[in-house]
Amino acid sequence: MKKVKRTLDDYKDIINKPHHVSDCRPQMKTSNRAAQFAPFAAVVGHDVAIKETARLTENRKELDEMEKNIVDGKLREIEAWFPEKHEVKIIYFEPDIAKTGGRYISKAGVVKKIDKYTREVLFDDATKIDIEDIYSVEL
Repeated sequence: MKKVKRTLDDYKDIINKPHHVSDCRPQMKTSNRAAQFAPFAAVVGHDVAIKETARLTENRKELDEMEKNIVDGKLREIEAWFPEKHEVKIIYFEPDIAKTGGRYISKAGVVKKIDKYTREVLFDDATKIDIEDIYSVEL
């Protein structure tokens, strides 16, 4: 298809005529006309994706054998307290579901049960923490 270059001469028959105003339809308000040219989201979700990328996560810190033994010893100490209830504070890693990494969370409360089968610590408020995700335990 060949493009045709238009000049002002091509429109000389209409260029000086007044703007048409309809007799049967009301004229659109200026604010409504302006809305037609308002910006729009050309790429839907792009701003959300940028915010998600900017959100920071932490890398999981791997415990060495000595640190793992300390955590294990404190969990055994909590088990020895049962059925007595004592307040404990556990810092654990929660993986991020959307991107690599995650965050460290501090949970204080009363431990209801340490399930060796599912390898979880269960609090009175039904919070469950994987033993593998525990970073530290304070009694």
